[in-house]
Amino acid sequence: MAPETNGTTYEPIDENDRILSIQSHVAYGYVGGKAAVFPLQCIGYDVDVVNTVNFSNHTGYGRFGGTKASAEELTLIFKTMDEAGLLSPHRLLTGYIPNAAALEVIKGLAQKLKSHNPHLIYLMDPVLGDSGKLYVSQDVIPIYKEMFSFATIITPNWFEVETLTDIPLRSLSALRDALSILHKHVPHVVISSIPLQPWLSEVLLETMQPPASADDQQDYLLCISSSRTIGKSSHSTVHARLVPLIPGYFSGVGDLFSALTLGHFNPSSMPSDGKLNSATQTPLSFAVAAALHKTHSILEFTNAFAVRLPPEDRTTTDNELDAVEPVRKLRRMRGRELRLVQGQRILREEWREGQGKDLQFWNGFWDSR
Repeated sequence: MAPETNGTTYEPIDENDRILSIQSHVAYGYVGGKAAVFPLQCIGYDVDVVNTVNFSNHTGYGRFGGTKASAEELTLIFKTMDEAGLLSPHRLLTGYIPNAAALEVIKGLAQKLKSHNPHLIYLMDPVLGDSGKLYVSQDVIPIYKEMFSFATIITPNWFEVETLTDIPLRSLSALRDALSILHKHVPHVVISSIPLQPWLSEVLLETMQPPASADDQQDYLLCISSSRTIGKSSHSTVHARLVPLIPGYFSGVGDLFSALTLGHFNPSSMPSDGKLNSATQTPLSFAVAAALHKTHSILEFTNAFAVRLPPEDRTTTDNELDAVEPVRKLRRMRGRELRLVQGQRILREEWREGQGKDLQFWNGFWDSR
C-alpha cells in the first residue's frame, strides 16, 4: 500500500514500474543519487542504483575524497545484472557521469535498453555545468549529443542548453532555435532554469510575469517544458512558470528536480483520468509542475531551517574569508543540505492539476515578433 499523507496517496502508474538510476553518490548529504532515490521511493517506485562516483560529500564543501567508477567497473555491473535477469527497468535516469569513457558505457546501455524496450522512459540530465562553468571535460559534450536519440526527456539548465546547442540564450529567437535543435531528436525538453533577464521579461506573457506586489530586488528563474512529436512538422507545445530565486548556495537541486519530473511523468495521461483535465496541458507540463512545486517547497523548507542556525553556521559566501578560514564554508554547506527526510510529506503529496502551481501554456511562443 502506498504511504498516506494528509489523506492522499501517490502511486506510480504501474506498481511494477522500476527505475534504474545512474549518477553520483555521496556518503554525507544530498546530491546525485542521494537527492533522487529517496524522493522516488517516497512516491512509490522501486529504484535500482548504480553509482558513477563514491565521494565523502559534494564538491561544494571545498574538500572531499573518494573514487570514480571506471568504464570497466560500470561495464561489469551492467553485464552481471543482465546475466542475472536484473536489467529490465521501465524507466532510466542518468545524472552526473565523470568522464567520456564512462559516458560511452552509459550510451551503450541506453541503446541496449531502448532496443529491448522501445517504451522505455529515459530521462537524461546532461550534467555539464552551471553559471557559465563546466563541471566536466569537453569530450563528453559530443557523446551527450549522440545520446539524444535514446532520450525521452532531457532536463538541461540554461548553461547546458547553450553548451549543447552553441546558441547563447539572449533573445526569444535564440530560445526558439535552441529548442528546435534539441527537438530534432528529443520529444520532451525541460529547461530547468533560466534567470529572468530583461530580454526574457520583455517576451513573457503578462500572466507569467512576477506579481505586481513583488520586491524589485527579488530575482526569478523561469522553468520551461516543451513537448513535440518527433517526425512531425508542427512546433512544440511550450509551458512555463516563474519561481522566486531563494538566495544562497544549495546542492542537489537539479538532481531532485529531474528525479521528480521522471517520477511524475505519464506519457499516456489523458484529460479523462482526473489528474490532467486541461486541453492545454501536456503529460510533460503536468510532471514538471509537480517537480517544480515540490523542489521549490523543499528549498523553502531547507532555507527556513538554515536561517535559524547559529550565526557561525550561516555565514555569507566570501571567497577570501573562506580561504583563510575553511571551516566557514564547511559549516555553511552543512546547514544548506536539502532537508529531504524531514520534508518527505512534501515529496509524498499527490499532485493534481489546478492546485495553483501549474505551468502556463505559452500561447504564441512560436509566433514571429
